[in-house]
Amino acid sequence: MYLLEEKIWFWLLLAIPAIILLFLGVLFWQRTAQKRFADSALLKKLSPERSLFKPALKILVISLSIFFLVVALVNPKMGTKLETVKREGVDVVFAIDVSKSMLAEDIAPNRMEKSKQLVTQIINNLGSDRIGIIAYAGSAYPQLPITTDYSSAKLFLSQMNTNMLSSQGTAISEAIELAKTYYNDEEQTNRVLFIVSDGEDHVGESSNIAEQANQEGIRIFTIGVGETTGGPIPLKRNGVIQSYKKNQNGETVITKLDEQTLQDIASEANGEYIYGKNTADVTEKVKEILNGMNKKEFEAKQFADFKDQFQWFLGAGLLLLFLDIFLLDRKTSWLKKLNLFNEN
Repeated sequence: MYLLEEKIWFWLLLAIPAIILLFLGVLFWQRTAQKRFADSALLKKLSPERSLFKPALKILVISLSIFFLVVALVNPKMGTKLETVKREGVDVVFAIDVSKSMLAEDIAPNRMEKSKQLVTQIINNLGSDRIGIIAYAGSAYPQLPITTDYSSAKLFLSQMNTNMLSSQGTAISEAIELAKTYYNDEEQTNRVLFIVSDGEDHVGESSNIAEQANQEGIRIFTIGVGETTGGPIPLKRNGVIQSYKKNQNGETVITKLDEQTLQDIASEANGEYIYGKNTADVTEKVKEILNGMNKKEFEAKQFADFKDQFQWFLGAGLLLLFLDIFLLDRKTSWLKKLNLFNEN
C-alpha cells in the first residue's frame, strides 16, 4: 500500500513538456539558421564533430531528473505493516442511476455529475462505515463490493457514466435486488441503501421490492436529482450539443424528476426521501441519519507505519543532475577516449 503525501507538486511535471518543446524550437531555429548560412555538405565539412545525440541525451537526463525530484517532493510513502483493527459503523450501499435521462442539465452540471458530487461528499463525511456502489439503468451492475477503502470507492465513482451499461431504461427494482446480496451478515440489522436517481422507473415494481427488502432489514433512502419541471436530454459530440433526444413521433423528450416514485420507495422501506439539489444539505442529512443508527463492530485490515520513500527519488534526481553537469557539459579525458559523441 502506498500513499502520496503532497500531490500538488505533480503540477511541476508540466515543466518537462515545456523544456522539450523549447529544445525542439531551438533545434528548429538552429537548422533554419544553418541552412541560410550554408548547404548541408558544407556544414558537415565546417563542423565534422557536430553531434545530435548529445543534446538529445542532455534533454532526456534533465527531464528524468526533474521527474524524480518532483516525485521526491510529493513524498511517496509505503505501508510496511498490516494491522487488523476493530471498527464500528453501518454498511451503506449507493445505487446510482446511470440511465441516459441522467444527462439532463436541469441541475448543474447535469444529473449524472451532480449524483457523483453528492455521493463523493457523503463519503468524505463518513466515519468508519463500510460502503458499496451499484450502477443501474435497464439492469443493475455491481460497481464496488462492501469495503472500507474510501479512496477506491471515489475512484470507481469518478469513472461512472451513462455509457457503462448497454441496457437502457431505469430498473430501480433490479438495483434493490442486487443490493440485497451486498449484506452477508445474517445478524446485521443496520443495512442501508441510498438510491440516487431522477426517479424514472420503467419497470414499476420498485415499491413492492422495497417493501420486501425492508422485511430483510434493509432501510432504503432515496435522493432525488433533477427538477420536477424537467429538461431535455442533450446529445453531444466532443462536448458540444448536436441535438436533443426525441421520441418516435419526433418530439423532444422531456425527462422530469419523479419525486412521488422515490417517496413511495423510501416509505415502503422505512426510509426517507431527500431532495438532492443542495449538496451541503444532503450531506448533513445523511450524516444525521447514519449517526442515529446502531453501529456494528467489524474487523478491518489496514496499513500502518508508513515509511517515507522520497530519498530514493531525491538521490536519483541528484545523480542525474551530477551526470549532466560533470559529464555532459564538460570534456573529461576518459570520456574523450570513449568518443561517445563523435568528438574526436
